[in-house]
Amino acid sequence: MKAIQLKNGFGFEELTLTELDKPTPGPREVLIRMKAASLNYRDLVILSGLMPIEIKFPFIPLSDGAGEIVAVGQGVTRFQVGHRVAGNLQQRFIAGSPKADVLRDSLGGPLNGVAAEYVVLHEDGIVHIPDHLTWEEAATLPIAALTAWSMLIEYGGLQAGDTVLLQGTGGVSIFGLQFSLMAGARAIITSSSNDKLERAKALGAWQTINYSEVPDWDKTVLELTGGVDHVLDVGGAATMVKSINALRIGGTLSMVGFLSGLTIPEYDVTGILQKAATVRGSQVGNRDHFEKMNRAIAHHRLHPVIDHVFPLERIGEAFALLAEGKQYFGKIIVQI
Repeated sequence: MKAIQLKNGFGFEELTLTELDKPTPGPREVLIRMKAASLNYRDLVILSGLMPIEIKFPFIPLSDGAGEIVAVGQGVTRFQVGHRVAGNLQQRFIAGSPKADVLRDSLGGPLNGVAAEYVVLHEDGIVHIPDHLTWEEAATLPIAALTAWSMLIEYGGLQAGDTVLLQGTGGVSIFGLQFSLMAGARAIITSSSNDKLERAKALGAWQTINYSEVPDWDKTVLELTGGVDHVLDVGGAATMVKSINALRIGGTLSMVGFLSGLTIPEYDVTGILQKAATVRGSQVGNRDHFEKMNRAIAHHRLHPVIDHVFPLERIGEAFALLAEGKQYFGKIIVQI
């Protein structure tokens, strides 16, 4: 089979298209013919060697993917040959709250990922995908979609009439927009691109703010709403303080990314106290969340937003686009 590997170390130059033996499923495992994978910022950080996890080389990258089961091992009961499935990022995170030992078993680091024609996964670590989705659309679900769903719906308790602030137009934020609309909530989108803000409005955003033109975007949010119920913060260090300021009293801030860095020097926690804010870090979501999200996606016939699609052998170009950060809207896909 064909696969992408990091042969000897980290970096774009180490991405190598190679030939490997097709794996065989063991007890309670399934063999999946992968059809598509999507890229996440997590994959870029791992590729760059900046994620504090142990990677053993040669290593197959990418955490998100969808495909068809072509063989099952002894004792498999949840799936059959022909089922369309996607892997959960944390393979043993079935339900409940995250635990350290469970979170270590993550696809695309430290476990080998899905940038291969065939992948073997345990039946407990996969879910059925909605029938109406293409392979490319389904490949976007395990991280970006599930992060937005878990933070807003499962943990955030999003309700009709709530207002959500979403940063940028990457995968998590666009899914956050779609799920907010699905729940009957209003969404505000920020971006440095007016073209992208127009696209977000076309998808149903209630308000948009260009943060390059309006640096104090948190004050604008307060003027519009008096404070939002939820913020999905993908920026990290550069946006967290303003995100907290944009909340209503008792609002929820979900930290789901760190595009601008991880460290806030001498941070004053007064804003959190004054807002009586809930601040929650994201570990994506468990399999139970994934299955409930997929039922909602199927019921509402929701289609993920895809920006670019690359063949597997051009995965380096896909990562370069992701690294640029401002040149895409929604998700970047690799066909397998």
